[in-house]
Amino acid sequence: MQNWEKLGSDISEWILDYANKNDITSLVVGVSGGIDSAVTSILCAKTGLRTIAISMPIHQNEIQNNLSVMHCKWLSSNWSNVENHVVDLSGTFDSISYVLREKGADDLSLANTRARLRMTALYSMASFNNGIVVGTGNKVEDFGVGFYTKYGDGGVDISPIADLYKSEIYSIAESLGVIKEIQDAAPTDGLWDDGRTDEEQIGATYEELEWAMREIEHPSAVGPNERQRQVMARYIELNKANSHKMRPIPVFKRSDR
Repeated sequence: MQNWEKLGSDISEWILDYANKNDITSLVVGVSGGIDSAVTSILCAKTGLRTIAISMPIHQNEIQNNLSVMHCKWLSSNWSNVENHVVDLSGTFDSISYVLREKGADDLSLANTRARLRMTALYSMASFNNGIVVGTGNKVEDFGVGFYTKYGDGGVDISPIADLYKSEIYSIAESLGVIKEIQDAAPTDGLWDDGRTDEEQIGATYEELEWAMREIEHPSAVGPNERQRQVMARYIELNKANSHKMRPIPVFKRSDR
């Protein structure tokens, strides 16, 4: 049986070791109010390094924003090395979206613009605090269906939970004492005004996507049922469409060298 508390400690030690080897003195984490960023920020706090937790609302859904604020307060009350900041990017987003809409930008491109504005803010904070941006993506998102914004929430320096399935992150969250409201909240990327969930966007639950990812890696002897066939088709579709995010950037190689 997996010892989730020990796994969490191992990840924190890995973060600390990386920071020490690279003369890094602070860890910068974007806190959305979701389970992934909650777990990541706690694991950073447990390193003992200065941990800068940043909430970056952009006309945020009230429930999501409240969860982010609740977690940040809980985090700083439990670890003295944590500091919280709110960087409201709503005005910045309004300005750039007004210009881009005039050029034909659609809702999806502007949703991704939100993620890229947040990435910019995180790297700015990291830059003048001798820090690194710590990623919050999980295994299914980062290496399965590519459910993240390229150079947005995918723009990070280290990815401490990217080898963990969502179910495993929930197990670590419980061992860490993440507030119940966050553990119970439906996962969402926070990029839409209507607060749509990840499941609504993807068309499958994380549990179903985990099944598909594991099934590809280690096929079972039992054939899939109808729903599983649908999920597998959706998984393969997203994996193919988003493969450009998950591969190294193509580089032209000169033939005269």
